[in-house]
Amino acid sequence: MASKEPSFEEQLTKLQGIVNQLEQGNVPLEEAIQQFQEGIKLSKDLQKKLTSAEKTLGHLIDDNGEEKEYEKATDDPSNNGGGNRGFGSED
Repeated sequence: MASKEPSFEEQLTKLQGIVNQLEQGNVPLEEAIQQFQEGIKLSKDLQKKLTSAEKTLGHLIDDNGEEKEYEKATDDPSNNGGGNRGFGSED
């Protein structure tokens, strides 16, 4: 029976645990190197999953059922959003 791939959340929790152990500094050098390598692998896997999810969510279905690319709002004042003036700005 094939083993199930861990979820994004499971991998993230494991990576956080590794980071916490390494930050404490009480891990033997050989184990620290092994954990560091595992952390790098987890980090790369998580980044791939995020990139894939971003691509998937980057498309919208319009009213006619057509798929179209999602356009992110920017802080550019020319986008009719008024720009990012911040709290307490006066115009």
